[in-house]
Order: sequence, then structure tokens, then C-alpha cells
Amino acid sequence: MTGTKPSRRAAIAGALLGVAAGARAETPIVQPPQPEARGFMARAFDMRRKAEAAGDQGYGAVVAREGRIIGQAPSAVVTRQDPTAHAEMEALRDAASRLGRRDLAGAVLYSSSRPCPMCEAAAYWAGIERMIHGEGLTDAGRPRLTRC
Repeated sequence: MTGTKPSRRAAIAGALLGVAAGARAETPIVQPPQPEARGFMARAFDMRRKAEAAGDQGYGAVVAREGRIIGQAPSAVVTRQDPTAHAEMEALRDAASRLGRRDLAGAVLYSSSRPCPMCEAAAYWAGIERMIHGEGLTDAGRPRLTRC
């Protein structure tokens, strides 16, 4: 994309995700023993437990693509005093930071519960392919923009 003007969708995604040019997360992600939906959801629930242990809301999320987790996070709304730090938003930010780009096309968002409208909008702008939530692996489909 060098030398081209970013699309409106990419610009909005970058603003929502807070991606700085060249920003990368430092800690490598340990991949689950099962590199498929159940393993990814198990990690989302690990993130949920991490949030609860930290005194935050009980939500966790993972972004996966091509059989690998590319971003993960617990909720940080309470611990960071940030009303937008939902687990899904944080996992999208983590993935974008690790990749050094805001385009997460082809990735799947796994979350411990159904993403709220804000998180679904961010997933839409990031190009997430599907959203899967809960222990039952409920497929919420492709993210859509909806009015709150």
C-alpha cells in the first residue's frame, strides 16, 4: 500500500484501533495446542479469567487467522479506566499492533460473549471475516455496522 492513499475504511479502522505506524507488541503469543476454533475459544476464556483475576469485567477475546492467534486480550475497562477497552477492542488493537497494520482481513474474532455494537463496528472497519462467541461457538457472521 506504499505510495497510495489509504481507503476511508482503513483510515477509520486505524483511528478506532489506535494503531501507530510501526507499533508492534513485544511478547510473543503462545499458540494453543489445538489450532482451531475450540482452541481459540479456550484462549478467549483464558483471557476472560485473566480479566477477572485483575479485577476487571469478565470478558476475553482472540483474533485468529490461518490457524494462528494474531491478537488476544482480556477486558481492561476497569483496570485502565477506559470505557472502550472491551476485550474485543483490545484484541483487535493487539492484532493490528503485532502486524503493524490495521487491515485484519480474513481474520476471525473469538470472544467469550457476543460483541457489543462498538466492538462489532471496530471488527467491521478492521475487515474481520467472522465473529464467533461463547462456549457453544456461536457464529455471529460477518461484522456489520448497526445503529445503537
